[in-house]
Amino acid sequence: MCDTIYNLFMTTNTYVDPNATIETHWRSIVLLGKNTASYKFALAKTLLELPRQQSLIRIDELALPFALNICEHLKLNDKQHTGSTNSFLDECRKFNLKEISENDLREASIKNGFTYVIDAFHNVVGAVSPRFFDDSRKNDNGITLTDNFYNLFETEQKFNFRYEVEARWRLWETAITLKINPRLLDLYVDGDGETIFVRNESNRRVNVTSAKHAIAGYQRGKCFYCYGSINIERENGEVCHVDHFFPHMLKQFNFNNVDLVWNLVLTCSDCNNGKSGKFDLLPDKKYLSQLFKRNNFFIESNLPIRESIMKQTGSTSSERKSFLENFDQNALSIQPHRWRPMILRGEPI
Repeated sequence: MCDTIYNLFMTTNTYVDPNATIETHWRSIVLLGKNTASYKFALAKTLLELPRQQSLIRIDELALPFALNICEHLKLNDKQHTGSTNSFLDECRKFNLKEISENDLREASIKNGFTYVIDAFHNVVGAVSPRFFDDSRKNDNGITLTDNFYNLFETEQKFNFRYEVEARWRLWETAITLKINPRLLDLYVDGDGETIFVRNESNRRVNVTSAKHAIAGYQRGKCFYCYGSINIERENGEVCHVDHFFPHMLKQFNFNNVDLVWNLVLTCSDCNNGKSGKFDLLPDKKYLSQLFKRNNFFIESNLPIRESIMKQTGSTSSERKSFLENFDQNALSIQPHRWRPMILRGEPI
């Protein structure tokens, strides 16, 4: 997965890898895009939430749900733009204060909400992804969903995408809201591996997002070990587990950084604690290189996951590789037993 994304959107000699899946292309837009405002997240989330009964979505139909998604995030984090002023965001704030009506908000969204985001939506790190909609504003004052977009909802990952967008949005807005130098921003994970949080200037905990929602896209929505499809939507069947690649029990032996994001992977319940599950064992050595690749894929993403993992494991690829190999050797001195799944259910991540 990581190699595919890296090759898919290199900043030099850029090309689109013909072997990449449509899910990978969608995730690259959400996970790798450089954003000065939250509009791309809002548009992605809105498209996933809207009824798909017709391919043409007029701007006046898109405008209000798009704006309302931004309004909801303004309640959580008032800074949704890296600049100092933004007239459209000011109108969204007025709506939250009940100073303007829904109709006023819709008109403001039609006028200023889509100035750049429709043109820039498919731009990813110097490349252009396959299109999930075509710009039809000139002739039909809207956008036209393509087969690529509809095909997303034919995949096993269809229930995960909106959670992944929301998690990426929360991470992005947290970084710019706290006004912390990204190289100093640490991401922490609570003891059960469920919630990513940061510490503000007063050292108070600020919850950011679900760890499952933040990590899933970087694993293509697959179990880290058996490669079977996993589900991050609690209401939709059996939800996946968060596993410590290097077991949590190592904390008893002063391995104090096992709760950090670089060491967390998503797994199916069978692999985590099923009858023949991993539990507190070390994974087969082959998975160490997969963790290295997965963490490098995090680093291809924007802040704050990128800087946090580099700070925790090394600023260069060689440093990160040595970090994992040394960690593995030290862990092996405590836990000499390794584990691998009995059945592989899909292709490697």
